[in-house]
Amino acid sequence: METLPPDKNSERGMPMLLSPTPPVHAPKDPAADPPTAGRARELAGRVAWPSTAERDAGRRWDEDLFTELTRAPRGPGLTGPLIPVELGGDGLSASEAFALLEGCAEGSRDPGLTLAVVTHAVLAVVPLRAFGTPEQRERYLPRMASGEWPGALSLTQTQGAARTPAVRARPGGPGQPGWVLSGELGLVAGGPRAHHFLVVAAHEDGGRTAFVVDRSTPGLRLREERPAAMRTCAWSRLVMDDCPVPKDAVLGTPGGAPGEVEPLLAALDWVFCGAPWLGVMRALVRDAIRTAGERDVFGSPLTHSQTSRFALADLATRCELAEGLLRRAAARFDAGGRPSLPEAAAARLFVTSAARDAAVTAARLAGPLTARGDRLIERTHRDALFFSATGGGPEVLQPVVAAHLLALGQG
Repeated sequence: METLPPDKNSERGMPMLLSPTPPVHAPKDPAADPPTAGRARELAGRVAWPSTAERDAGRRWDEDLFTELTRAPRGPGLTGPLIPVELGGDGLSASEAFALLEGCAEGSRDPGLTLAVVTHAVLAVVPLRAFGTPEQRERYLPRMASGEWPGALSLTQTQGAARTPAVRARPGGPGQPGWVLSGELGLVAGGPRAHHFLVVAAHEDGGRTAFVVDRSTPGLRLREERPAAMRTCAWSRLVMDDCPVPKDAVLGTPGGAPGEVEPLLAALDWVFCGAPWLGVMRALVRDAIRTAGERDVFGSPLTHSQTSRFALADLATRCELAEGLLRRAAARFDAGGRPSLPEAAAARLFVTSAARDAAVTAARLAGPLTARGDRLIERTHRDALFFSATGGGPEVLQPVVAAHLLALGQG
């Protein structure tokens, strides 16, 4: 069964290239670490990390902290890295933006906070940049770049055609041009603070259309939602009761979401939502090395144990493999190629497994020290299960990879 459309252009074309910069491959040593990653790591470590454990325990979103983090005066910002300079953004390549998000998560040790950044800066921005009309781009992107207009969407909408949209769209009645949207969406990342939402809605004939819906739309309301994981992200449930939206709220071609916005959203989620987890895994590796040197077993440091050495080697190897897969998939968004759904799906499959295994290995090495400090191991174990379920999980990702290998849906 084909889960997503074949990887080819729609009628309107797929303007997904994000930068004229040639693809950038994974750095081979610390000296090659992208400057954006280093700056983001230092800033997040200084601004966000001191309160990460407390915010997680209290399920608390900190808007002031987010503002300080995203509007730092030095270096690329976290609200508009992929927005062109002429529209007020930083104009980074996809590879540079990926490094920025990775560094933010490694420094903050907070995948929930970084997910809020990814949702606005990537998932809400890139579809507008790729499929928005000139008027839509000029209206939204400069204010999104400044952080004035945060964007949000439901993570249930990043699975392509694998999930039937929970929102229905029908044409407006007499004297009501445009569309009327009804339905509910859960897991809206960034919802409580959003100015607008990216919504994919289904039509009676089975077609699907993407819309940009402002929060001020009549009939739109938000309900509280508190997932068990990723507690430091701002969450809500979006309820739409016969919301009238104008024709110019359509993003892309009416009825064209399956070949335009939906596959792009899937690729963006599978790649860029993995960036925070690469940063978290790096933090786990660093902690595990330190912990292994501090623990004694039968009077000898844990690092003298061959089993522990093998566990550290396996942890570091998985981290490096995850980096290679993710960075290669991210580079596809830059010049010289277009997003590859099979590569993005393969990267997501590996990273979700690697993140869970990293938490288990780190816990085994830490032993009774697992719960000390900012409880990164404990939080990672919980949040990695959530991460593996979003984006569709293996039920969606494996068919995408298999269809590519077997050349299904081609020719």
